[in-house]
Amino acid sequence: MHLYRSGAGLPMALPEATGGVVPGRAWSVAGLLLAVADALASRLGAVTVRGEISGFTRAASGHCYFSLKDSEGQQALLRCAMFRRAAGLLDFRPADGQQVELRGRITVYESRGELQCVVEHLQRLGDGSLYELFLKLKARLAAAGLFDAQRKRPLPLHPRTVGVVTSLGAAALHDVLTAIARRAPQLQVVVYPCLVQGPEAPAQIVRAIGLANARLEADVLIVCRGGGSLEDLWAFNDEAVVRAVAGSQLPVVCGVGHETDTSLAELAADLRAPTPTAAAELATPLRSEALARLQALAVALQRAVGRRLDQQAQRLDRLALQIGRPARLLDQQAARLDRLQARQRQAAQQALALRQRRLDDLAQRLRAALRQQVHGQGEQLARLSLRLAANDPRQVLSRGYAWLADGQGRPVTRAAGLAVGSTLAAQWADGRAEVQVLHVQADGAAAGDGPAPARPRAARKRRTSP
Repeated sequence: MHLYRSGAGLPMALPEATGGVVPGRAWSVAGLLLAVADALASRLGAVTVRGEISGFTRAASGHCYFSLKDSEGQQALLRCAMFRRAAGLLDFRPADGQQVELRGRITVYESRGELQCVVEHLQRLGDGSLYELFLKLKARLAAAGLFDAQRKRPLPLHPRTVGVVTSLGAAALHDVLTAIARRAPQLQVVVYPCLVQGPEAPAQIVRAIGLANARLEADVLIVCRGGGSLEDLWAFNDEAVVRAVAGSQLPVVCGVGHETDTSLAELAADLRAPTPTAAAELATPLRSEALARLQALAVALQRAVGRRLDQQAQRLDRLALQIGRPARLLDQQAARLDRLQARQRQAAQQALALRQRRLDDLAQRLRAALRQQVHGQGEQLARLSLRLAANDPRQVLSRGYAWLADGQGRPVTRAAGLAVGSTLAAQWADGRAEVQVLHVQADGAAAGDGPAPARPRAARKRRTSP
């Protein structure tokens, strides 16, 4: 037999037996594995290996177990174990897809006869290609809004039918059915079978989700599968599957892998469950709790109906008493009528008093307005009297003017037209007299002999006879 160190290509020969029998000795299984382990330890000693973590798990004891994939794409896998002491010295949290460099010892795990590396030191080199693709796809879908909390929908409180998208041969289906039967045996379950691992799994998952949405026979949809490595769960990181989960008309609960596993389909679902069993528990109400709630509601309803019946019975009794004593009812109505009449009289008196006050106020305002108007008219009359007195011809005559009129009583206003010897009537303030024209002067030329007569100044002031 030949044993090769991974990646080194250097053979280490062990004794070969002709016909499968070692001369002089027959190996026991434990002895042969121990001899192989000793040969590896003496030949290789401590080794340093680089690769990509796959299937990382941490036991309750603190020991860590994982496989190391070849980072160059070769189909090579090395199982590794890191005990609690070495795991406690880690400065990072190992996860699937990480590129690491480890230092340890190559040995044989006797219980299974497998080659394994006992890791003494582990350091991170960078993310693996698959994990890097996971992060890039996660960032792109998050930017598209597929993981937004605003688009998450609440699950129905009391579904009648639950749809399950998973493989018929998966242990996850058995766990889901068991949990539903335990919690809500009255619910119907519709299984939409599909592959959950492999290159054809994404298309089948998308088709199963589409079928569930087309038939609309379920109230809530569970998308689930059991645990595994990042490669095993990769179908639920496919973009088409993530978009199908996000675009589902039915509320989706997604439980993929174990509690430490996270897939993009879970992030896009309306509710993420740590395991398939937890997905079934989140999607279904506990029957005992529902029955207890119904019982409490029934008791509360019965009490409410009883209280309502008691109240109506009391009201009926009061009405019966009132009908049985009509005189009392008439007295109550008469008293009410008296109160209404009193209120009416009081309201009428208040309205009358208000109107009287308003009438008194208007009368007072009218008297004040009349007094003001009479006073204003008196002042105006006084001003007009003054103006009339100022224009009185007698006042003009008292200032030395005279009023001249001819024999027919017409006023003489011009010298032209007067004839010498004609008789005129002259009016002064204190009397009148007849005068004779002795001389007329017009336009500066003398018209007769004798002294010039007095100028008829009153004719320029007033032309009408007094």
